[in-house]
Amino acid sequence: MPEINLEGAGNLLTGVTVYVGVVLAAFWLAIVIWAFRDMRARSRDLIAQVLVALLVTVLNVPGLIIYLLLRPRETLAEAYERSLEEEALLQEIEEKPTCPGCKSRVQADWQVCPSCHTRLKKPCIRCGQMLELSWNLCPYCATPQASAGRAGRHAQPANAQEWATAGYSTSGSLEFIEGEE
Repeated sequence: MPEINLEGAGNLLTGVTVYVGVVLAAFWLAIVIWAFRDMRARSRDLIAQVLVALLVTVLNVPGLIIYLLLRPRETLAEAYERSLEEEALLQEIEEKPTCPGCKSRVQADWQVCPSCHTRLKKPCIRCGQMLELSWNLCPYCATPQASAGRAGRHAQPANAQEWATAGYSTSGSLEFIEGEE
């Protein structure tokens, strides 16, 4: 019958125990470093970063679970990207002009809204540049503009009752151009 060498088995058991201990210590150190780096990516607060590292160092896996439950939802990079997207959307919304009559999108250089025929801008009588309806002087050529003489443009005012029920003010300079509707 073969004999079992207990000294060799003891050495093998010690070697396996040391190997498992080293792997567990490396795993423990790895989760501490990961938690610290993850918190650093999610917060600029140095105290919070150190507290998370200490929490995971002391409590190990339960500390990691607590951190995963309490950590901020998004990283600083994700928050920055989201704010850039929101800013771009707001800028896009603010930059696109709308018709004061029907609130549809119009181009900045259009004279008339193609949807409701509201006059949006007027051309300068001298240089032809597009001017706001309220401007009495062309900023491009310094020519005074005729403020009342619009007889040759076939313009008609808005229906006051219709605009009042839609919630728009008729006191402004809304002007409609005759055309097919």
